[in-house]
Amino acid sequence: MNIEENVSLKAYNTFGIDVQTRKFVEFSSEKELQQLLESKLLLDFDFFVLGGGSNVVFCSNFDGVIVHPTNKGIRIVSENVETNEVIVEACAGENWSDFAWAMTKQGFYGLENLVEIPGNVGAAPIQNVGAYGVEAKDVINYVVAYEIETGARRVFEAHECKFGYRDSVFKNELKNKYIVLSVGFSLTKTMQSKSTYSSLRSLLSEKNITNPTPLQVAECIAEIRNSKLPNPKEIGSAGSFFKNPIVTCSHLETLKISYPDIVSYPAGDNYKLAAGWLIEQCGWKGKRLGNVGVFDKQALVLYNIGGCTGKEVVNLAMAIEADVESKFGVKIECEAIIIK
Repeated sequence: MNIEENVSLKAYNTFGIDVQTRKFVEFSSEKELQQLLESKLLLDFDFFVLGGGSNVVFCSNFDGVIVHPTNKGIRIVSENVETNEVIVEACAGENWSDFAWAMTKQGFYGLENLVEIPGNVGAAPIQNVGAYGVEAKDVINYVVAYEIETGARRVFEAHECKFGYRDSVFKNELKNKYIVLSVGFSLTKTMQSKSTYSSLRSLLSEKNITNPTPLQVAECIAEIRNSKLPNPKEIGSAGSFFKNPIVTCSHLETLKISYPDIVSYPAGDNYKLAAGWLIEQCGWKGKRLGNVGVFDKQALVLYNIGGCTGKEVVNLAMAIEADVESKFGVKIECEAIIIK
């Protein structure tokens, strides 16, 4: 375990915001994580666990410790011949999209709708990442994490994670209490996939695919994402910046009176509105404010035009939120984590 001082985080966040951290430490194994917790460093300083840096905006230099998991490894924990269920455990430092693709190509299904999502495996249970009708909670079996204060190892069963829409227990009552070491996933060798999401269904229809394999679903999703979202290696962004707001049925019906084309999806007893559509109706798509812009192919994405600061990103986000609430009476929230 090596602790560095005054490290630039520009290469560690996909927005490419140039800030520094007072201290920077990586752990590449369970033993190194144990050593970090034994040092009590995280009890003496503010800290932030930074994985792939794809969902974070730094507004200033970080006067604390950045913990960067780099542990790698994927292993089959168990296979059930009768049910075709496979439990696969992946380390927190594994790249999420690489892991999702590897499982799909290996014939272990359940992650095919989640390919091309930037970030690392360790963030999946914290954020409950999701796309195209599937969320991480649908496939997470357990989470292995270490308690920061005591250094104790704990295995969280899926129900203990209290998953919600882009939410979990790790963002609420257990925030900054645990560091994720690895995640166990329940996958299946049975060829089945969810392909009901409108844009996915449309592309499959265009390709004359009526009974798509999981790999075909993954390939179509990658095509859709690449056509709408900027490549973080070329354009700095945090991916989808806003959550899709959830409204009641009665609220949706009221909105339809003035906006009959409003885009919505069932969400239990309520409805999820397409935040990108709301933002686009407010005229923000393709617009810019200072060195930050709204992507011209997907209004959910804010991107770095060049040399932007975190404060510029936040100012643009606040302006968009205010316009959406003023026009529709709906509050949209940032999906990205803002570090002030």
